[in-house]
Amino acid sequence: MQIEKISKKHHMKMPWHSLAKNNVKIIDANLSEKASVIGRIGIILLASGTGAWRVRYSMNSVARVLGITCSADIGLTSIELTCVEAGDSYTQALSVSNSGLNTDKLGEIENFVNLFQAEGINMTTEEIHTVLDHIQNKVGNYSEIIHGLAAALACCAFTFLLGGGPIEMFCAFIGSGCGNWIRNLMTKKQITLFAKIAVSVATACLTYALSFYLLRYIFQISANHEAGYIGAMLFIVPGVPFVTSGLDIAKMDMRSGIERLAQAIVIVSVSTLVGWICALLVHLKPESFNKLSISLAFLVIFRLIASFCGVFGFSLMFNSKINIATAAGIIGAIANTCRLELVDLLHYYPALAAFIGAFIAGILAAIFQRKLHCPIIAITVPSIVIMVPGLYMYHAVYELGINSLVNSAFWFTQAALIVIFLPLGLIAARILTDDKWRYAG
Repeated sequence: MQIEKISKKHHMKMPWHSLAKNNVKIIDANLSEKASVIGRIGIILLASGTGAWRVRYSMNSVARVLGITCSADIGLTSIELTCVEAGDSYTQALSVSNSGLNTDKLGEIENFVNLFQAEGINMTTEEIHTVLDHIQNKVGNYSEIIHGLAAALACCAFTFLLGGGPIEMFCAFIGSGCGNWIRNLMTKKQITLFAKIAVSVATACLTYALSFYLLRYIFQISANHEAGYIGAMLFIVPGVPFVTSGLDIAKMDMRSGIERLAQAIVIVSVSTLVGWICALLVHLKPESFNKLSISLAFLVIFRLIASFCGVFGFSLMFNSKINIATAAGIIGAIANTCRLELVDLLHYYPALAAFIGAFIAGILAAIFQRKLHCPIIAITVPSIVIMVPGLYMYHAVYELGINSLVNSAFWFTQAALIVIFLPLGLIAARILTDDKWRYAG
């Protein structure tokens, strides 16, 4: 009798093929085999970063094709599901070690689910798990160098949108590129979350400082450009868990929503504290940016370009294909520029402007998604990430660290309001444009 090789990983690898006991079509397989396919589809979706509603929707779609009932409890990195068929039930608990947005893999698994009734139903359990092996083990579209350049482009654009000029943008480009390159190398080695955040943020901050002080030494530039180091750290902003937590809570997937929110708070806390410590070590302060002398017309044009570049860069970081990243960039350019102009020209409160910007992004994403046939999260989340108030969050922690409690409370309040209103804007857009998402049942 052949002994099954047992996984030595902390999160033990599931031997899916050993569950394919009978060489029959999945529609004729027993309940445990059907449940294994449904559970694996759910866990791949969860690992790819999508929210609980989409995971449950896809699992239910396959379950209905197979003629069984499925009930699932979904968290950030785990699923407990019970499948029922003809009075028999089968329960399983599955987990993954980590969850992060991978839009390309998400598109692959959603396409498999959409075609399951036409193609998957004629496959055996073994054949289905072979297809799922290919999807689960699919490598990223881009190398660590490209991921570093994508972060550099995004944070360089982010720095301009925050008010920085060419010097801040250049140093942020260098700092964020190095920081995200290091983060991706550590991800490839499966280094734990806290270490990845701390090392990548420290690398970004210290590399910015080195670039800045070299420019000061060579070109005798003013010290007033040091504030751009915040922009170099913004590739770590947890826009995905912030946005998906709001969407999950709106659909009463409280476990998933609260766990995603906790993940976002952990990332923000660790990154801002590490950034604060590094800033103290190299004597950088988050002072206000020097005001740029640009006419309104050129400012709007540059904001459109910078917003596109920022969202495009974040999309590549999420492993999106070029056409998906371009669509997200167009949506982000329109939505984020509208948000900024509402604040500057019409003097809207930042939180209200964030709601409107997210709502516009959600409406445009629904239109683009019908043309591209891609997961809607692939174009909504990158276009919203650039609106997440990373600057406000860092300011809040910095002021708290130097015991300026009044200023810290001000920045915390501003950041919290924007973080709340961003998913609310997306929720409003989804209610209007998605009839499946609109209802609770």
